[in-house]
Amino acid sequence: MRVRARNPSPLTLDGTNTYVVGGWVVDPGPALPSHLAAVRRFANHGIEGVVLTHSHADHSEGAEQLGAPVTLPADGEVVGPFRGLGTPGHSPDSVCLLMGRVCFTGDTVLGEGSVFIAPGEGSLTAYLESLQRLRSLELEVLCPGHGPYVWDPAAKLDEYISHRLDRERRLVEALESGLSTEDELLDAAWSDVPAELRGAAALTLAAHLEKLREEGRLPPT
Repeated sequence: MRVRARNPSPLTLDGTNTYVVGGWVVDPGPALPSHLAAVRRFANHGIEGVVLTHSHADHSEGAEQLGAPVTLPADGEVVGPFRGLGTPGHSPDSVCLLMGRVCFTGDTVLGEGSVFIAPGEGSLTAYLESLQRLRSLELEVLCPGHGPYVWDPAAKLDEYISHRLDRERRLVEALESGLSTEDELLDAAWSDVPAELRGAAALTLAAHLEKLREEGRLPPT
């Protein structure tokens, strides 16, 4: 059962998705009293445990208020009906939770739009590796931290990987043409991003530049 928190924003889309699976709660979301009350109603036989996909507040803030053990599993760790799959990139501690062919993705894959990767905390190199790891699995549905269910996981993951590589290609072309300022690079490679997300795009640009620097692919200055 999906319970959506009322915390919409450009980055959280229509709000954070919390999932109630039997007696388990995945990503309890923000500490909004109305949201936590709804989670408790759906978990009408009691909450056995709370499992997180990562520690960002919009996913984890309400965890301690549900009166059950809270776990952010490591790669391969089994918690209740879930097995953790390490998928760093959006954050260093990001994991996906596998339950058979169902995958709870947190902020690694969203139901719509792309994932925010900031330099420092995030890593575009790790993120692409995580997407490839998910793509190698035979999954039936992705249950994202924001947005609708994804019923064609392979197509969505192919789209995500292609999107990131296309951004990188456009950025490299811009750099090779002599563009260098943040605004020039955003106009060249993120021209489709709406104004309210330009700040997030600037951080994603920095993450791409960090990846190219690590790979020795930045043009000489």
